[in-house]
Amino acid sequence: MTDTTAAANGNDATTTADNEPALPDATLAKEVADYKDKLLRSLADMENLRRRTDREVADARTYGVSSLARDIAGVADNMRRALAAVDESAVVIEGPVKALVEGVELIERELLKVLEKHGVKKFDPQQGVKFDPNLHQAIFEVPDANVASGSIAQVIQPGYMIGERVLRPAMVGVSKGGPKTAPPEQPADEKQTSQEPDFG
Repeated sequence: MTDTTAAANGNDATTTADNEPALPDATLAKEVADYKDKLLRSLADMENLRRRTDREVADARTYGVSSLARDIAGVADNMRRALAAVDESAVVIEGPVKALVEGVELIERELLKVLEKHGVKKFDPQQGVKFDPNLHQAIFEVPDANVASGSIAQVIQPGYMIGERVLRPAMVGVSKGGPKTAPPEQPADEKQTSQEPDFG
């Protein structure tokens, strides 16, 4: 056996020992590119999963108390109604009853502070504001010539928001039959150009 034959047998031994034939460089480069692509896609998927999880955790923190906050908002409304009933009675309140009324007012303020601390804000629409079905719930229509049609004529119950979402819409009465809401006015120069020429 010569040295060249031994060398050839040695090369054959390495390929058969690995049981894999030597691959050309182009095939290796393609496999490397495929694995690199798979790695980059996996990293991107993991980053997207992390962002989605962070967003879901933030939403759970912000909106997780929605049902409890909705129930507590009802309690705050009942306290406001009780205080309004005392104010409407027009009776001079003194002595222990006055202390009771002041105590209920303090409790109402504290309750609203606690709700705000947890991201729940009360909103009370003003009369004459345009009705927005995303924020308001129309309970009835009011025939009122002084308020523009489609505007809020009466607020029955304030609404509450939690974060950017409406927790409970404000219950309102909507004006009917008043003047239509005026379209936005055009600037003076646009009014002149929009007039038709006089041919006569």
